[in-house]
Amino acid sequence: MLTVRLGIFTASLAAATMIAGSAGADEPGFEDWLDGFRAEAAAAGIPSDIVTAAFDGVVLNQRVFELNDNQPEFSRSIWDYIDAAVSDRRIAEGRARIAENAALLERIETEYGVDKEIIAAIWGLESSYGKAMGDYDVIGALATLGWKGRRTGYGREQLIGALKILQHGYADRAQLRGSWAGAMGQTQFIPTTYLSYAIDHGGDGKRNIWSDLDDVFASTANYLAVSRFRAGAPWGVEVALPDGFDFALADADVRKALAEWVGVGVHGSRVDLVSEIDPNQRGRIFLPAGARGPAFLVFENFEAILKYNRSTAYALAVGLLSDRLAGRDETLVAEWPRADRALSLSERMAMQQALKDKGFDPGPVDGVIGAGTRRALKAWQKAEGLPADGYASLDTLTRLTP
Repeated sequence: MLTVRLGIFTASLAAATMIAGSAGADEPGFEDWLDGFRAEAAAAGIPSDIVTAAFDGVVLNQRVFELNDNQPEFSRSIWDYIDAAVSDRRIAEGRARIAENAALLERIETEYGVDKEIIAAIWGLESSYGKAMGDYDVIGALATLGWKGRRTGYGREQLIGALKILQHGYADRAQLRGSWAGAMGQTQFIPTTYLSYAIDHGGDGKRNIWSDLDDVFASTANYLAVSRFRAGAPWGVEVALPDGFDFALADADVRKALAEWVGVGVHGSRVDLVSEIDPNQRGRIFLPAGARGPAFLVFENFEAILKYNRSTAYALAVGLLSDRLAGRDETLVAEWPRADRALSLSERMAMQQALKDKGFDPGPVDGVIGAGTRRALKAWQKAEGLPADGYASLDTLTRLTP
């Protein structure tokens, strides 16, 4: 049954890929869509000459569709992602770059209340400390996303944002290069984030997140500060769970004071929680690899990092890398279940469809294992008498589709 289901979803995925670059009978082609988008841009107050110049030479980018369905935060196993994100090379380079920019980073830390190691960790993950900012044409990438696919709303909103950046002269057309999803600069701001949070910290009249580290660090810190990051407070800590722990409590909506978690048997893997962390600080249990992997108690600073990037794998990588940059040897005590492997897009879609068929609604069958899918998976696991950890593994998929 599993083979049949995966065959169906693989065929469906292949068909979707084939039509992603062409319009249906009642849909405009890409060039026609660009022409039609001019009215939307005009309604947003963007002059026609700005739009004409921005769209000159823009072409559909098929690669954007492929990457949209295979983001590394979601398509790789969490341990592979963390291994690459928190590599010895990235740690060593990060410590060197912090030392090179110590005065500036310490000033930014004081002004915005965001730890310099967190800023540096984001800098390292987003662009390898400014060396790899992406070479996609942002206008073309966002137009591709806006035209067709599962993120058309995002693409249109960010395309308007990119056009406003040009309209206000914050950047020129040649600077608008970045990731396939339209993120730009050394810490990868999407256009609307740039418009809302980028800072001219250097005082030269520009918000230059491409080459001015004053602006790069201040803009990143400003975004985190607005997201309620608190300097000196932990993002999270590895913990050990007691025997018989109710995995339904490992939920984004279940937050308790640290003292309450200690009261139900949760304890630090390396540290004494009560003596080293404010017992009144509220947090939640996070199981990135389910019941068989490491467990973390994560706090408000973790949630602030999530506002920067909604991937929990990303937020965990930032936290772990920042610890290492600060000189804390936070090697994990618990082992990752490395015998598992990440599910393919077709397998993730098959899991979502199986949950839906069994009456556990995961939301869209899109292959994205988000909050809706995890809630549905937990509900099914609980009904089956399994640990309700919401972990989307191959074993779980096999159980779902016997």
